Amino acid sequence: VYMLTPAQGKAGVLDAVVETAVCAGACTCPPGVVGVGIGGTMEAAALLAKRQLLRPLGQPSEDPELAEMEKEALARINQSNIGPMGLGGKITALAVHIGQMPTHIAGLPVAINMQCHACRHATRRL
Repeated sequence: VYMLTPAQGKAGVLDAVVETAVCAGACTCPPGVVGVGIGGTMEAAALLAKRQLLRPLGQPSEDPELAEMEKEALARINQSNIGPMGLGGKITALAVHIGQMPTHIAGLPVAINMQCHACRHATRRL
């Protein structure tokens, strides 16, 4: 979890996401999925980040600005060449999913949740 200043804006959020993924290296069993929550309180941002992992893999955000941030973050993470299981390669992350919520004007909480490649979920209609 990062508590950024609002002045850090989009660039600060992207830097935090990429730094977290690169610093995690092979510890998250790449290629993985990165869930990001922006806004709310620290706790709300963390929960929002976790919920982003439940989105269908690679489904971009409905918000065009967030979808662009997801695309940029994914490209930057994959440029790290950490690769599958940290052995090197072009695919370090399969997707970056970002969600946001309103927050206090004086803070910018950003939570990042790293999920390994075994991210599994299912849905069923009854």
